[in-house]
Amino acid sequence: MGNEADFQIRTATEADRSAIQEISVAAYIQYAENMPIYIWDEYKEDILKTTANVGMPAEQIVAEMHGTIVGSVLIFPEGSVMGEEDQEVVKRKWPEIRLLAVAPAARGKGIGAALTQECIRRARESGVSTITLHTLDMMPVAMRMYEKLGFVRMPELDFYPVPDVVIKGYRYDL
Repeated sequence: MGNEADFQIRTATEADRSAIQEISVAAYIQYAENMPIYIWDEYKEDILKTTANVGMPAEQIVAEMHGTIVGSVLIFPEGSVMGEEDQEVVKRKWPEIRLLAVAPAARGKGIGAALTQECIRRARESGVSTITLHTLDMMPVAMRMYEKLGFVRMPELDFYPVPDVVIKGYRYDL
C-alpha cells in the first residue's frame, strides 16, 4: 500500500470527464482478451456512456496524484434505475459502487481501496444501511480487495448478461 498522502480523493468535476473516461478504458481493456470482441465493444461503450455525465445520477469520485487523475469510481444512489427486466424498470435497493478504475501505472498504491472506502464513507453519511457492487471472476485482484475491505458475496444480487457469464453481487453492511 502506498502512502495516502501521495494522492487525494475528491468529488469529480466536469473538467475531469475526459481523464476519467481515458483511465476507465485503460483500466478495463485488460479484460478484452477474455471476451468476444462484440462484448468488449459493448462494455467499452457502456463505460464511456456511464462516465460521460458527472453527477447524473451518480456521484463521481476521483483520485488525483500530483495534479493527474489516477483513479475514479461511481456511486449510484439507492432507488436509481439499473435497467429493465421483463419490461419493468429495475431500481437499486441500495447504493451501488460501479466502474472502479485505477490507471495501470498507478496500481498497487492503495488507490482502489481508498476510492472504495470513500464510497463506504459517503454511503454511511447518507444514512443507508448497505452498499453493494458487482464484479466478475476475471477480476480476481478486485474481488480480493473488496473481500479484504469487508464486502461479502450476495448470490441473490448476481445477474447473467449473456449465457455462462455471471456478474457477482457483493454487499457491505454499514
